[in-house]
Amino acid sequence: MEPIGDSSSSENNNTNSSGMMMISSASTSSMASSSSSPPALSRYESQKRRDWNTFGQYLKNHRPPLSLSRCSSAHVLEFLRYLDQFGKTKVHNQICPFYGHPNPPAPCPCPLRQAWGSLDALIGRLRAAFEENGGKPEANPFGARAIRLYLREVRDLQSKARGISYEKKKRKRPPPTLHQQGSSSSAAGVLPMPPSSSSGANQ
Repeated sequence: MEPIGDSSSSENNNTNSSGMMMISSASTSSMASSSSSPPALSRYESQKRRDWNTFGQYLKNHRPPLSLSRCSSAHVLEFLRYLDQFGKTKVHNQICPFYGHPNPPAPCPCPLRQAWGSLDALIGRLRAAFEENGGKPEANPFGARAIRLYLREVRDLQSKARGISYEKKKRKRPPPTLHQQGSSSSAAGVLPMPPSSSSGANQ
């Protein structure tokens, strides 16, 4: 006959081992579920998805509704002009006294438009989203010549009206490091002065 204490301890061991097995299996399943979850989208990818959904909604609300296969560069231009009503950039008319001033000192009745930089970035995202959603590059309406010309006109108009230059700035060269300064001075024939000895100074 086995002692009572031994039998209870063996039952406890069996219970503990089964409980640990359940915990380990649960943790394994939770790790598997967490590893299978999709990674978080970057800011660019999230914005691209929102832009693509917005354009798709615009096509649905179009009169008559348009499918993506029938969408042309003319419809993209309509979409860009439609977005102007939600713009927040003041674009002065030529008769406005603040025409050509980047920071006007007072308000004026000139309309608000989408900034050229925003439109340019939007077209870049939609152009990529079109091909990611099965569109052919040669049939991409966002890469059409008419879109490029429109963006160029908007850029030139806003640069004149707002007095802002959109030309690319030249990259500033980084300042030379200490090693480069030493090598350039030695190359120019400038050598460091030798330290003066105390005996030579006394003589």
